[in-house]
Amino acid sequence: MPITVLLVDDEPLARAGLRVILDAQPDIEVVGEAGDGAAVVPLLGKLRPDVIAMDVRMPLLDGIEATRAVLRAVPAPPKILIVTTFENDDYVYRALRAGADGFLLKRSRPAEIANAVRTVAGGDSLLYPAALRALAVGRDNARARELLDRAGLTEREAAVLRSMTKGLSNAEIAAEMFIGAETVKSHVSAVLGKLGVRDRTQAVIVAYESGFVTP
Repeated sequence: MPITVLLVDDEPLARAGLRVILDAQPDIEVVGEAGDGAAVVPLLGKLRPDVIAMDVRMPLLDGIEATRAVLRAVPAPPKILIVTTFENDDYVYRALRAGADGFLLKRSRPAEIANAVRTVAGGDSLLYPAALRALAVGRDNARARELLDRAGLTEREAAVLRSMTKGLSNAEIAAEMFIGAETVKSHVSAVLGKLGVRDRTQAVIVAYESGFVTP
């Protein structure tokens, strides 16, 4: 079964470009398009996309509010990949905090765009560590500190969280820590559960905003 994708962007040329790139992949299928975030939720039941590739800046409902709407609308929401022109855009950070699974730069090469869709569809977050660090500067958050304090992470779980802030995959963390990939997967699940967050992106944001790691 191919990975199904819904494209959301107010620029028809941007949608057309992404469609050409993604439909050329044997394992990816674009199942629909929308010109604004306000049109996304009504399409979910009909199209059932695995991934939403969504522009962050749109005239009626931007990618931030559209992300929140999607996560509220269905119990098992599709993965959300924010598509942006500038990686240091505050809108991107706010969309990630709202629950998006990662972000993709519009200037990315076709192979990078396809791999980004595969990455989030497979359950991994798509993070650009340097960009996320820059976006996190100065965003001290009392709630994030409280979440981390209450979590009671073990020493190994804390080490896994630090590796996650580098944007490492489970396999890369396993190699770095000399442990099995399944063990890493268990530690990642424990970190997400203890922090009460949806995915790795949210965990990394908590790590930065709580001061657990310093940008």
